[in-house]
Amino acid sequence: MTTPMPMFPLGTVLLPGSFLPLHIFEHRYRQLVVDCLAGDSCFGVTLISRGVEVGGGDERTTVGVIARIVEAVEFDDGRWAIGAVSTARIQVTDWLSDEPYPRALVEEWPDDTGESIPDALVARLIDLLAAVTAMARVLGEPVAPSISELPDGASELSFALASASPLGSADRYDLLCAAGPLERLQLLEQRLNDQQVLYGARIAMEQG
Repeated sequence: MTTPMPMFPLGTVLLPGSFLPLHIFEHRYRQLVVDCLAGDSCFGVTLISRGVEVGGGDERTTVGVIARIVEAVEFDDGRWAIGAVSTARIQVTDWLSDEPYPRALVEEWPDDTGESIPDALVARLIDLLAAVTAMARVLGEPVAPSISELPDGASELSFALASASPLGSADRYDLLCAAGPLERLQLLEQRLNDQQVLYGARIAMEQG
């Protein structure tokens, strides 16, 4: 079932379960915040795959997430500072007009949770994530906060590990689009192994 939803295209991939801080200064997105707060406080977030959103002409992905505003402060000049929590994954079935702000018809895309997650895979990923994150710090790359406690659900676990990884937008988008948690974790292991090799080569060059 499709639902019309306000949309906020971003230059980064937001995964379910993540916190999104935003500084809203553009007039149309100020209106989006006002309308969201007057309703269910939710908007959609998708990745800008090409171009720049400001001024239009950008290309947007068709898979994203629902973000729910949990904090909102309006400044005297009309700007907003908001904090949102991403919840369900969505697919965009049709982009609507960008007036007064981007909107789209979306439908939720639940994970396929039919396959169990091997404990050995999770253990390997935790070790690999720690190693790759340590290498990212050595290189001065940005890293996500570490996971204090692993979630119980398979989907929640897969998204938490993906969110904690020092991977770029293209890799994160592929992880978002995985059919289910097992496929996502297997793909995450592949991408982290690739990243470990790349980081290792960079560290060797810098130390050489």
